[in-house]
Amino acid sequence: MSKPTYVQEYQAIAEVLNKYIEGCKQAKSSIMKPAFSKNATMYSVGADGNLVGGPIQSLFDGIDKDFRPSPNAQAVIARIEIVGTAASARIDANDMSGISFTDFFHLLKVEGKWTVVSKIYYTHPNH
Repeated sequence: MSKPTYVQEYQAIAEVLNKYIEGCKQAKSSIMKPAFSKNATMYSVGADGNLVGGPIQSLFDGIDKDFRPSPNAQAVIARIEIVGTAASARIDANDMSGISFTDFFHLLKVEGKWTVVSKIYYTHPNH
């Protein structure tokens, strides 16, 4: 087949998202950086209820400074939706450096390669 199938696109996106998961598990931003566009952004809602975030570099800084390796952390790609060169995905992670969170990613296929252009997330309260 000369034309990529949906399955190939799905697998290519999963490969990109797994770089993020592995970077979180190892607490090394260098592993996840290739998954993101240099212009990517990251946002969430802070404890005060206000919007917080900005350029993706804040994710990389946080991973390298605040995360610790979590080899037993669990993460799952809960869904991937693809329409042409646009996609969205959800990752649920448990006990990643002691934190459980849900991430939502937007990806675009730029010059034949899937890349994350934005991430929003929710940090689950520790009980």
